[in-house]
Amino acid sequence: MYQSIYLPLDNSVHSLVGVDIAIALARQTGAQLTGSHVYAAKLHDRRFRQMEGGLPEAYQKEDKLIEQRDIHDDLITRGLSVISDSYLDVFDAKCQAADLTGKRVNLEGKNWQALVMDIGAGDYDLVVMGALGLGTVSYSQIGSVCERVARRIDRDLLVVRETEARDDGAIVVALDGSPQSYGGLMAALELGKVFGRPVAAVAVFDPHFHYVAFNSIAKVLSTEAAKVFRFEEQEKLHEEIIDSGLAKIYQGHLDVAAKLAKEQGVEIKTTLLAGKSFEQLLEYTHESRPWLLLLGRIGVHSEAGMDLGSATENLLRLANCNLLLSARCFEPPIEHIAETTMAWTEEAEARMLRIPDFARGMARKAIIKHAAREGHTIVTSDVIDSLMSTIPQGAVNRHADKNGVAPESLGGAGSKCPFAPRRAEEESSKPRWDEAALACLEKIEPASMREHAKLRIEKMALRQGTKTITAELVDSASRAVVEMLG
Repeated sequence: MYQSIYLPLDNSVHSLVGVDIAIALARQTGAQLTGSHVYAAKLHDRRFRQMEGGLPEAYQKEDKLIEQRDIHDDLITRGLSVISDSYLDVFDAKCQAADLTGKRVNLEGKNWQALVMDIGAGDYDLVVMGALGLGTVSYSQIGSVCERVARRIDRDLLVVRETEARDDGAIVVALDGSPQSYGGLMAALELGKVFGRPVAAVAVFDPHFHYVAFNSIAKVLSTEAAKVFRFEEQEKLHEEIIDSGLAKIYQGHLDVAAKLAKEQGVEIKTTLLAGKSFEQLLEYTHESRPWLLLLGRIGVHSEAGMDLGSATENLLRLANCNLLLSARCFEPPIEHIAETTMAWTEEAEARMLRIPDFARGMARKAIIKHAAREGHTIVTSDVIDSLMSTIPQGAVNRHADKNGVAPESLGGAGSKCPFAPRRAEEESSKPRWDEAALACLEKIEPASMREHAKLRIEKMALRQGTKTITAELVDSASRAVVEMLG
């Protein structure tokens, strides 16, 4: 949960509501609050000098100009500092009323630049600021300071849109499979507990773009080009396979989110939508009126170094609810991804059965991780081959020697088949589990941890020369297993 919250202040209604939200969060979590205000004395001084040519003639004389400059410099510097202190006094009063102590920061300079520099220099993990400031007009969508800060910081940013407090409204997180969106999910689950609000997850896939693209292409392709491109076959491929595949992928993200939430004792509502991402999310927020919408700062298709993803940028301007742009990243356990989004061909499963039992769990996880990294949702033999080709043969041999396994059973760059059968003598040397020991093993949860425990216990048995693993041996190994599981 957030430990240090930074609040840019300008005494606007959005800013003051942000203070109330931050205080409510800090009262539950013990987070440190820092309020800051930026005043621009140098900017006002420069502007005054530019206006000197328009002063009445009586003030155009040199002695009068010098006098006015000195007076203006003193008044502006002191006056803006007093105004800044007054804004921070309001922040102090709100903190004291909640039995909290807030830190004050006075900054001089260009507002957004000073804020970005100060945030970057601190250890703040959440910034709370109003979407709009004192310069708001009827056509305003997002304040310039808020937008510029949003693009340049690498911390979670809560943008306050709503100026009226309300008890209703869920916390909604938009998922696209990116680490940032899952980071938003974890923040949503924490905030849901703090504020006592339900949490929901929404995923959007776009089946319509391909139709638009194909129609556009069809207008410019010649007959010969259409034959080379095999246009009709490509269009059918998208209609029958790709569009339904996209739906499965994004439903998988929701299933993973539901599983992660359940592990924290939270039941979440999930919704799968079809269409343009930001448009569907915007309509969803208009209909369901969430209190807070969480988005990853960048999405699954963003390149490193991008400031904001396109959906996030549009919603920052157009959403009618509070927003939290998540900078934190979280990657779900491989087991969750495998259960919801990964399938195996019969041939790939057959090859897995030829791996020694104690190594099968680790091998499966490595393959799933490799497949996910490469963007596969179905594990085939060539996916297994591509993983094994990246493992140096020397590393395979060292691993095999360490664990008493024939190198050819693990495979490597020089192996035609990465998962060759184990030798008969190795199979016969494997310790046998009696029924009581297996019963003890089954009590270890979750299943992924059980595989690690089984491997550790079998290694201990081999080192001790034990032919049969008993419940007593499982008990004696429990400390090592616990240490291994963290």
